[in-house]
Amino acid sequence: MSAEAAKGAEAAKDAKAAKAPELASAIASAVRDAGGRALVVGGWVRDRILGLPEPEKSNIDLEVFGVDAARLRALLETFGRVEAVGESFQVYKVGEVDVSLPRRDSKAGRGHRGFVVTGDAGMSIAEAARRRDFTVNAISRDPLTGEDFDPFGGRADLDRRVLRMVDARTFPDDSLRVLRAIQFAARFELTLDEPTAALCRTIPLDDLPAERVWGEIEKLLLLARTPSIGFALAMDLGVVAKLFPELQALAGCVQEPEWHPEGDVWVHTLQVIDEARTRIDDLPRPQQLAVMLGAVAHDLGKPATTAFIDGRIRSMDHEEQGVAPATALLDRLNVHTIDGYDVRRQVLGITAQHLKPGSWYKVRDEVGDGAFRRLAHKVDLELLARVAKADCEGRRPGRFDCSAMDWFLERARALGVEHRPPPPILLGRHLLALGMQPGPRVGEILKAVYEQQMDGAITTLEEAIADATRRLEP
Repeated sequence: MSAEAAKGAEAAKDAKAAKAPELASAIASAVRDAGGRALVVGGWVRDRILGLPEPEKSNIDLEVFGVDAARLRALLETFGRVEAVGESFQVYKVGEVDVSLPRRDSKAGRGHRGFVVTGDAGMSIAEAARRRDFTVNAISRDPLTGEDFDPFGGRADLDRRVLRMVDARTFPDDSLRVLRAIQFAARFELTLDEPTAALCRTIPLDDLPAERVWGEIEKLLLLARTPSIGFALAMDLGVVAKLFPELQALAGCVQEPEWHPEGDVWVHTLQVIDEARTRIDDLPRPQQLAVMLGAVAHDLGKPATTAFIDGRIRSMDHEEQGVAPATALLDRLNVHTIDGYDVRRQVLGITAQHLKPGSWYKVRDEVGDGAFRRLAHKVDLELLARVAKADCEGRRPGRFDCSAMDWFLERARALGVEHRPPPPILLGRHLLALGMQPGPRVGEILKAVYEQQMDGAITTLEEAIADATRRLEP
């Protein structure tokens, strides 16, 4: 084996075990030896400046200057498997590091995808940074020397907590940047500067596919500690009116001051979203999203049902009436099953049932175990309790007793139905063993026996078979 091949094999071995920062430094060193320079760009640099903890798994973006595409790929292959992400873009994945040449964008059509992108290894650092959206994302760092390059004042903007576009001429070319402004402002608690905000208000968003919109909304919901910052900005920029008319209808929808001193349904919803965000960190991602979307959608039925009745503001049946607009909102985001979990079903269940914990608590001595078991068929009771608690707490500056939701969840857990209803004790095979022939009657008896099980009248297989046997008697 030649010395060069041996060096490549050793680099590949090290790359396989290396974490992203170490791998990025190793690649940068190889690029330097080839006469070029590799800089870390994008969010990783921004997050390090902000002192944010590095996630366990996080990709690093490297931009390579002074090495052409063919030579770059050959160099990267010494580190292991190279995956091209759009060959014409000259973007390569090596482990958790994305490597690209500086790129020139030329607008070739409408929308965020209407670009012709070409790599140009001869671009300057400032030229390469100009194509980025915001100054805070246009800072690059040499991983070998630690030197930062900040041609557009991104570090100063971070110090001032300001989110500012890089180039007003090219910023509107990509409409997705408006949604990125919203989630960045919330995640990093930045204020969008007025020239950028004014430009955002003029950008049409009708070219954005649902999956791109959802990608930014998901980040807003899960990565921001105070998502209401982003939702409030979305309202100010006209994004809510353009993309989410169901949410726009909440603004100005009045509520009874005694129960909602915070203001209209929009203000209340923002508070509930923030309260919900404090209650999800222990959940898997799909359940986190179900809670957050449940908080967003829970009162969508109020605009259609709010009326003055007997001198008070009422929203009768707004829970059930909220299912249709919640469905429309989920359609706009194209949210269905996520990682095998039916998020849509849970969000609609939360919307339709979010008052149950409070209303049942008022008559808790009259609510039987069967009611909990049956409700568990409609929604995850723990997720429901979390959203209901957020709904109760999201009424600042008021102070309300929200212990009903704790009682509700404790009782659901005591019955073992906090996540799913009890499985039926009696199954079809048991009835076939009794001599029944397959047919509709089997389903009828199974349903009748299961109803007895829901009420606690049947707790064992023997009792279930005995009940079924009685039903089979002429």
